[in-house]
Amino acid sequence: MLEEIAIENLGVIRAARVPLADGLTVITGETGAGKTMVLTGLGLLMGGKADPAAVRPGADGAVVEGRLRVGGHPAVAARVDEAGGEVDDDGSVVVLRTVAAAGRSRAHLGGRGVPQAVLAEIADELVTVHGQADQLRLRTAAKQREALDSFAGPDHHDDLDTYRAAWSERAGLLAEIDDLTTRAAERAREAELLRLGLAEVERVDPQPGEDAELTALVARLGNAEQLRVAAQEAHDAVAGDDVETAGSAVAAVEQARRALEAAAADDPALGGHATRLAEVGYLLADVATELSSYVNDLQADPAGLETAHARLAELTTLTRSYGETIDDVLRWASDAGLRLLDLDDGGERLAGMRERTAELDAELAGAAERLTAGRRKAAEALSDAVTQELSGLAMKGARLVVDVAPADEPGPWGADQVAFLLEPHPGAPARPLGKGASGGELSRVMLAVEVALATARIEAEAGSGRRTVPLPTFVFDEVDAGVGGRAAVEVGRRLATLARSTQVVVVTHLAQVAAFADSHLVVTKSTPDGDADAAAGVTVTGVREVTDDDRVRELARMLSGQEESATARQHAVELLASSTVGR
Repeated sequence: MLEEIAIENLGVIRAARVPLADGLTVITGETGAGKTMVLTGLGLLMGGKADPAAVRPGADGAVVEGRLRVGGHPAVAARVDEAGGEVDDDGSVVVLRTVAAAGRSRAHLGGRGVPQAVLAEIADELVTVHGQADQLRLRTAAKQREALDSFAGPDHHDDLDTYRAAWSERAGLLAEIDDLTTRAAERAREAELLRLGLAEVERVDPQPGEDAELTALVARLGNAEQLRVAAQEAHDAVAGDDVETAGSAVAAVEQARRALEAAAADDPALGGHATRLAEVGYLLADVATELSSYVNDLQADPAGLETAHARLAELTTLTRSYGETIDDVLRWASDAGLRLLDLDDGGERLAGMRERTAELDAELAGAAERLTAGRRKAAEALSDAVTQELSGLAMKGARLVVDVAPADEPGPWGADQVAFLLEPHPGAPARPLGKGASGGELSRVMLAVEVALATARIEAEAGSGRRTVPLPTFVFDEVDAGVGGRAAVEVGRRLATLARSTQVVVVTHLAQVAAFADSHLVVTKSTPDGDADAAAGVTVTGVREVTDDDRVRELARMLSGQEESATARQHAVELLASSTVGR
């Protein structure tokens, strides 16, 4: 719902704050006072087109700021978050629109700059405007179908959910079937390549880590003489020809150990060093022994080297095609085997999906028939309900025709196309809403439709215990155009009925309508003395809420043009009293 709108430098409004409460809020005021600018400001907040000509003369730009409560509308809150805005802790979000006199406009949602279209998306869920220029709700066949489905009740919604689930599953299967059939040749080529690759891997039969081991072996056999010389030199340096030979590392360490042991009697600290040298001697002796064994075991093996080279070449052909290492090749082979199973299973899968698709076709046909029957039944009831409402709105003889016809092709909503048509009087051809009706008549038709839809929704939710997303805020302009007397009272009564279910804002010039308001706002105009506005002859507009005697005075003005007329005031009091009966 809308909590408030603040407007600066828009048309005749220099600065105004418009508080909007729950229930029915009416906006009244003299002709030219600026009621239209309030709706223009609302339109800007809702993503409407910005007109630089609407900027107040002499101002650099106009600013419209509003606060919307999005609690209960999870899709809207998610869209705000997606756009980068923030919803306040109380479930409200601030919307800001600026219009420069030079022609550029900016939009902000929840503290973040957004495209104008984002505000329009939000408005589509939160606010519905019915006026001469804007009949935003039910403006498309899809919206009219959604409204009829809503009117049809919870059981119909269950059928629709069942149909949509089957439709979604069928769409997914058809996409897979199309992929399998159109890519059959490609899949066959892929399978053949996988089989060739797996056959090659199987023939070579590589072992984990085999390439690394062979690389090390080739390096050893290919450099056998250099390795033998290096090992022999190291052995001679450590142990010489004999471990007792003087000049060897072993002999030098042994000599040092004995010297320290001899001196340890005079200084025990040297004994510790002697022990450590003994450990070094043991290590050197071990190294000498192992080097001797290495030299003895290392033999030139041309045949072994050639075999290793040949095996490594085989492995290299695999790593060039299927991975950098043999371990990578083995992983590829494992994945390729699973993929081949999937490709070879394509025919069986295709048959299974086609069988399931046929089952879904039968399910959808039955569900579509139930949806059509439900819509036709609801269409008749909605037509009667709206027609009855129109009779009391100075449109006696007019009839709403809800046409349910076969769609060109089924869709995720079923097999029907829905159209709301207006038959202005008996015998007249039924025409689409918006054609053949004035702005005021169209607003009254929309009021009748919304009242019927809201009433049915309340009754359905009360009976089923289900709660759905709250109704949007409804804004009506010129809903009372061309009516008066008792018809005007009926307009007000129906607006009040609708306001029991959601927030309703009405711009009106009829006291009979304004008397039903829960909150009454008056747009006033004046030309202040001694300032730039007065010098330029610019009208200044303000908005104030009226209650008690001030409200009686405003209703009297609307009735007779004379707010102090005793007769008009008495009539205003009677209107207020009668509007509360039965509420």
